[in-house]
Order: sequence, then structure tokens, then C-alpha cells
Amino acid sequence: MAELHELPALVLRGLLRSGTVSAVEAATHFLARTEQQNPLLGAFITVTADQALEEARAADARYASTDAGDLPMLHGMPLAFKDLTDVAGVVTTHGSAALEHKPVPVDSPLVALFKDAGVTTLGKTQVPEFGLTAYSENRIAPPSRNPHAPSRSSGGSSGGSAAAVAAGLLPFAPGTDGGGSVRIPAAACGLVGLKPGRGLVTAGESAGDPARLVVPGPLARTSKDAALMMDVLAPGHDYLRALQQEPPRLRIGITQDSPWSSTFPFTVEQEALDALLAGVTLLEQAGHVLGDAAIRYDNRYPDAFTTAWTAGVGAARISPTREALLAPLTRTFRRRAQQRSPAKLAEALAFLRQFQHDTVAQYAQWDLMLMPTLAQTPRPVGWFTGTSHGSDRWPAADWPGDADGDYRKQCEYAPWSSMVNVCGLPAITLPVLWTGGTAGSGLPMGIQLVGPMGSEALLLQVAHHLGY
Repeated sequence: MAELHELPALVLRGLLRSGTVSAVEAATHFLARTEQQNPLLGAFITVTADQALEEARAADARYASTDAGDLPMLHGMPLAFKDLTDVAGVVTTHGSAALEHKPVPVDSPLVALFKDAGVTTLGKTQVPEFGLTAYSENRIAPPSRNPHAPSRSSGGSSGGSAAAVAAGLLPFAPGTDGGGSVRIPAAACGLVGLKPGRGLVTAGESAGDPARLVVPGPLARTSKDAALMMDVLAPGHDYLRALQQEPPRLRIGITQDSPWSSTFPFTVEQEALDALLAGVTLLEQAGHVLGDAAIRYDNRYPDAFTTAWTAGVGAARISPTREALLAPLTRTFRRRAQQRSPAKLAEALAFLRQFQHDTVAQYAQWDLMLMPTLAQTPRPVGWFTGTSHGSDRWPAADWPGDADGDYRKQCEYAPWSSMVNVCGLPAITLPVLWTGGTAGSGLPMGIQLVGPMGSEALLLQVAHHLGY
């Protein structure tokens, strides 16, 4: 029998619900694996072993006194949350040295949703400061590294969670995606990552997100595991059951157009083009009809998106005496956000609503849109900040101050993600290519499929039909 961390989440769930594996056995196994692997990977900021075992014992007691049919959907499943999300009794660092690190009193709605579903919480995973970047590096803990190549980044902002899933420290994990923060690390770590459409998962909405960009979504090794998590995130939609049906024959538009091109002209690496070609081949072999789609984006988008994206960090409660502890990018964009007038933010939000209308109308000519997930292979740790991090020690104060160069690199790395959040559309990334030639060898590269509102089940069906 395979070890527990090698099993799909769906299989592990079945073993837990049947009593073949106890919640304590599962928690103990994943905690031991985390203790062994995390010093290299930096996937977890905080491991809550005592709390996890207490919850696991309670789950086993519940199993002993409950009919199997009445067990919660994720009875005894080990899970962890990115360290932007409050878990009662645990510190939420937000990846920042500028905040006081005190345990929070109550669970966030997202955590409460999963606890109601029966999970055992193992800890908090690594994030960039306030979730702002496409890499999970900060000043308070070692960087999150890619399990397939530890010198490379696991992406961001759900990078710690993605690294944990890819390395078998977790069976699957929820991420949150406000500009690519599920899809970017999923692609970097060779996972399936689904960003649901706006408004579907109400537990993950935030008052500090004026453009309503951020949504929770699953990071998983298979579409079945992603569907299982979606059945918790959005009850009543029967995503797992939907996978029993094949998707219809679809018209899929292929594009490399990006709303960032005019501001940050970028070059698509050959590996990304190879992944796109691999995706086209798979989809055509599955019976879908593909064609080139030319999408026209308004060149005012980058400024408007950046204004909306950084509004939250501008409003964050940070003591003036601790502002100097912010990373250069955070400090720069916080200052700019605070200097903008409310009218400037309102203007940006109005533009993004019009951008959404115009873009969705163009996408609607096709059933799905297809593009690479990332324009480049997973970047080296320290590449965005211009810092070398070959050792396990994370430097506290030696980051260069080139915030604009850092931001430009991120936009060139992931030029096809943020506009999907602005449009509020569902999207999925699939690991269709490995640079070593076979699955699990070399670096993973993904494709992104974007669908209309309400197409989460369709995207999962397509992924499952393609073998993911």
C-alpha cells in the first residue's frame, strides 16, 4: 500500500471515513513528513502539532459515536491555511515583520467552513508580505521553495500551500487568488489550481478588497481532488459528481495577448510556448475545436489594476514606528496608495468595471480561452528581489529597494492572470509539460483555461477528461 502522503486526497478521505485510517494516524504521518521536509522547503511558517493532534483525537471520538453517513465531508483530513487567513489560537503573520504577532481569537469564515467540514489543521503556510507578490518570500521566515527544484520559487502568494501539496506535506490545500495567487504557484509546482468565479465562495470575500478580486480556490494534485474541495467551498454544486460526465465538444480560443504588454513588453520563453502547444494537442485530441483569438485590451489597465490591487495595503493598520520593517515593495506601494485620492481609486474601479465588460464580451466568442499560465519557467529564489538566498538563513534587511523592477518582473512572469480576477471569471491551470520530458522530471509548465461565469464544473470536467 502507498504511504498516506502519496495517496490522492479523495482516496485518503475514503480511508478516513471508513475507519481504515484514523485521524490521529493521518495527522501524525503528515506532521512527521512536515518535520522532515519543511526545513528544506520553507512551506510552513507555523506548525501547530499539538492543536492538530487534539483536533484529530476529537475527530476519532466523533467517528466512534457517529454513523459513517453522518460524518462531515472532510472528516479527519489534514489541512493547512496560508498565513493571511486567521485560525483561532494561532498567529497570523501576514508575512510581515511590521505587525505584532499575536494569536487571533476566532477563525476566519474560510477556516470555519473547513473546520465544519471536519478537517484537522496542521498550521500556517508561507506567503509574501500581505500576499502582494508572485513569489512567497518575506522578512520573517525562510522562503518557500519549489519541491521539484529547491533553488526555484514555489510562486505566490499561495506558494507555501502549493509547495506543501506538491511535496506531500498536505493532501491538498485551499489558496486564495486575487491576481493569480492560486494559479501561479499551482503552475510553478506542477499542480491543478482552480480560481472560482466571483461570488461563488462567499467565505473568502474581504472588505479590504474594493475591486472584489480575491477568491479562495483549491490547490490539488488532480482534478478529482480539486472537485472534492470545491464541494466544500461551494456546497450544492456537486463538482465531484460532474466529473462522471464528459465535457461537450468546445470551441476554444488560443491567445497570448495580455493587458500588460504595452506597459511591460515581455518575451514568452520557449518552455511556455511548448506548454501551450502541448495543451493545444491534448485538447484537439480530446475532440475540441481550437482557433486563434485576438483579444484587444485597453492600455490603461496596468495603472488601474495596480491602484485597486494596492488599496488594501495602503489601508492596513501598521504602526508608524514599524513602517521601516516593511519590505521595499510593500513600503513603496503602501506609500503610493496612501497618496492617492479617493477619487483616483474610484476612477480606477470604474475603469476596471468597463474593462470587465469589454473583455468578457470578447471572450464570449469562444466557449473557453486558452493561454500559457506563466510566460517563464519557475524563477530562482531571490530573483524578483535581486537577492541571493542560497543558505537557509533568510536575511532581515539586505533586500534592494527596487520595488518597480520587482513589480515589472512579476508582471512579465505572470502576464495572463490578473485580468481574470478583474473579470471575475473562473480559470484553471493544468501541468501539461515538464522540462525533463516526463511527468515529475525537470520543471513543470502549465496552461490556463478561462471560462464564462458558472463554468467551474466544466473546467474540472475538461481537466479530468485530459487526464489531470
